[in-house]
Amino acid sequence: MTQEEFAGKLGVSVRSVAAWRANPHMVPQPETQRILATAYERAGDAVRRRFIHLSRIATPQSEAQALRVAIAVVRRGADVLLVCRQDGEDIAWQFPAGIVKPGGSPSKVAVRETLDETGVHCSIREHLGERLHPYTRAMCDYFICDYVHGEAVNGDSSENVAVAWAPIAELARFIPADRIYPPILNALEATV
Repeated sequence: MTQEEFAGKLGVSVRSVAAWRANPHMVPQPETQRILATAYERAGDAVRRRFIHLSRIATPQSEAQALRVAIAVVRRGADVLLVCRQDGEDIAWQFPAGIVKPGGSPSKVAVRETLDETGVHCSIREHLGERLHPYTRAMCDYFICDYVHGEAVNGDSSENVAVAWAPIAELARFIPADRIYPPILNALEATV
């Protein structure tokens, strides 16, 4: 079909079809996705096979994206905010963190997850860097954050056992120093 014929069959604008052709990685709006799914379901087997074949040619197989996590290191005076997670039988203290969805903003995730998990409002002071975490193998973005306001409470009891302000000078009692990303220690000016 021509672009005009295809647009007419779907009931969408020719401009939309032209945009799809120009940018095959574009994700259509939910309503348009439903229209396309209905058209695909109504198409015959030969059309579906051709569609699958053409989509494989047009879209090279991409590598899987590594899990990305945003980590907030929230400082309030001489203390730093920690959450205690339970994973099976293991219990471990760590900084508030959240998964960053593809295309998401790590800094926004760090601030939002800190609020959701702990009730603490914070603001990003500085991006400390990123690394492939040596234990979890997730790609981690680290942010030093300033405390704005709020009481530290366990806002997510399904993930966290506890939430606490830990003295920076005693951080190694909670998290082994060799597991802490070195720029965090520099940013906190901690001696561990």
